[in-house]
Amino acid sequence: MNKIKHKARKRFGQNFLHDHGIIRRIIACIAPKEGQHIVEIGPGKGALTEGLISVTKSMDVVELDRDLIPILKVNLFRYPELRVHEADAMKFDFSQLAREGNLRVVGNLPYNISTPLIFHLLSQASFIDDMHFMLQKEVVDRLAARPGDSLYGRLSVMAQYYCQVDFLFIVGPESFDPAPKVDSAIVRMRPHKEKPYLAHSFDTLEKVVRIGFQQRRKTLRNNYKGVLDSTDFDTLEIDAGLRPERLDVSDFVRIANFVHSKELNDVN
Repeated sequence: MNKIKHKARKRFGQNFLHDHGIIRRIIACIAPKEGQHIVEIGPGKGALTEGLISVTKSMDVVELDRDLIPILKVNLFRYPELRVHEADAMKFDFSQLAREGNLRVVGNLPYNISTPLIFHLLSQASFIDDMHFMLQKEVVDRLAARPGDSLYGRLSVMAQYYCQVDFLFIVGPESFDPAPKVDSAIVRMRPHKEKPYLAHSFDTLEKVVRIGFQQRRKTLRNNYKGVLDSTDFDTLEIDAGLRPERLDVSDFVRIANFVHSKELNDVN
């Protein structure tokens, strides 16, 4: 492996995983099976890819750095069923790969685009069975945060609306080349087959959550001024004096559905 030299590029947020113990642990968490359709984002030089495709026998990878693609193909020349897509994962339509069943998505995501990339994938969650990502530990903390936690916010609510989120384990900087300045962590995200709470309008839910956390130290009464009044909060049976981090996903869905109904009534 890794016979061809390639210097990590900051603009792509590259940190190559080289710790074989961590690689084995990640693969054990993913637990690939032959015939499953795994898609890897940012395979790099193929450190994780080889352990996966040796089991699944075929695989798709999405890589933006064109200079890494020949390295990847050389390192994994024994696997002709490796399909390499030179593309930006932020703009990639993953549905084109899901024609023969749902996808399992994995990746060591660049820190600088991890949050918008997760939102991009959540928008396509209907044909994804699960996702396993290496992310900056703080991002995983935010994804998995519960109501009342200091890191609970917009990312937590939107991710948990779509998925069951599990913090798996921490990976230290020494496991990468070059070593990042922060800890990383592995997260598992499993899209709900049936959402526990259904928003009538996703756009309204996204707007309600965004407004709620714009000024997280203020109360719901202040944050939703002009959107909800005291009578609305009474109807919803939500204390307007709470801060947004005290609400769970179901509360935000109830608010969004209430706002959506009000908007429809105003139109009619």
